[in-house]
Amino acid sequence: MNSSIEIGTDGAGRPVHVNVQELLATRLLVQGNSGSGKSHLLRRLLEESAGLVQQVVIDPEGDFVTLSDAYNHVVVNAGDYNEREIATMGARIREHRASIILSLDALDIEAQMSCAAAFLNALFDAPREHWFPALIVVDEAQMFAPSASGDVSDAVRRASLAAMTNLMCRGRKRGLAGAIATQRLAKLAKNVAAEASNFLMGRTFLDIDMARAADLLGMERRQAEQIRDLERGCFLGLGPAISRRPVSVRIGATQTHSRGGTHGLLPLPEAEPNDMRSMLFAAMETSPPPVPPPAPPPVAADELLRRISEGDDSTLSAPTPASVIPEAAAADIEDAVAAALRDMLADPDCAYHPESFLYQDFSVRCRMQRLARVPLDLAAFRRRFALAKGGIFDPAEPRWQEILGAAARLPDDMLAPFVLMARAAAEGLPCPDDDALGRAYGTRSPGRVRRLVEYMERQGAVVVRSDFGGRRSIGIPELGLSTEAE
Repeated sequence: MNSSIEIGTDGAGRPVHVNVQELLATRLLVQGNSGSGKSHLLRRLLEESAGLVQQVVIDPEGDFVTLSDAYNHVVVNAGDYNEREIATMGARIREHRASIILSLDALDIEAQMSCAAAFLNALFDAPREHWFPALIVVDEAQMFAPSASGDVSDAVRRASLAAMTNLMCRGRKRGLAGAIATQRLAKLAKNVAAEASNFLMGRTFLDIDMARAADLLGMERRQAEQIRDLERGCFLGLGPAISRRPVSVRIGATQTHSRGGTHGLLPLPEAEPNDMRSMLFAAMETSPPPVPPPAPPPVAADELLRRISEGDDSTLSAPTPASVIPEAAAADIEDAVAAALRDMLADPDCAYHPESFLYQDFSVRCRMQRLARVPLDLAAFRRRFALAKGGIFDPAEPRWQEILGAAARLPDDMLAPFVLMARAAAEGLPCPDDDALGRAYGTRSPGRVRRLVEYMERQGAVVVRSDFGGRRSIGIPELGLSTEAE
């Protein structure tokens, strides 16, 4: 099968090809200022390789949805789904090898980052039998892997950056090949950009970006000036999938186009100044703003002091809205927290959802039980949810204190699998299998479960024994107990 596609021509008019098979193994980084032709380049790459490999496009501006008109791409409008549904779709996409365009243009920047993180994590965490090759194209990658904190919360930024890092650093073994585009290399996290071995560098003007682009292309600093002189749609390419030496590429034409097209100059509308004013201000002239209600008359100082001294504060206190929910008793709050956690764990996939989605779900469930406020902050929820996954819904119960004491040496994210093993040991049950430990830890990777147990053993929290039949039992030294062999 020929995996070579033509993306354009060099300075002599000869075709320039990209080896898609090699690209899947070595990844691609595209850089260029706004208007340099990055989106056109990505569109050409997607069109030419559409029949060779599964494609997934993270599209923050909705530019690539028109690919579905000519190819078999399915457009997913992220604004129509919640985070859990997006993650579920990500898993199904890998299973069915569907080419997808995830359109994020209806979301604000923080929601875009959260949605992209959930989607990429679902692709990354797919079962091994679904690790088919796929080209993952991320436009405006500096939004999802920023080099510095911005206006979004730290939790969202870390989640998005971790998902992009997994894609570029560890995605190859799972069949995921990242092809990312950014306006400025300085805005893109270095550990994300550094994993690409193929580069297509377009026009840029800032010295720091030209210097970094020249370094990636193996050019001398004095040659970096030519990057500033590149025309729109022209790029310098280098990499095992493109060329062993830097080559100038003029990107070829595409069959589809962006919804917005190219903005050009248009003649201004012809209208007399008075007509234009009437069109702009007609509604305001005919519909004056409503008159605000008159303010209550002021209370004289002597009268105010008299009312205070007599305890008559009827005119001072605002009426209490009927919708205000009274603060619940501590026992009722604890019952509501336990009920919310049980309801969440009724979903077998909840352990694999992102932490931000789980906390939002927990908050909604608490409000549905008429709690005036969410009783746990994010850190406290993380610990309680981990304990609940291990089967402990009320950590204040005396029977759990020894197990919680034994778990004190481990990080919070390991509480759930440790508690699961400790409860099995205390109740004389067989050792939990890797699937159960993986659900408690939030992973479908057997390798991560194995490394988790090995880490616990190095910390002295557990002791693993295997008999000649391959059955495993796990002992908890601090409790002096051991699970049955399984």
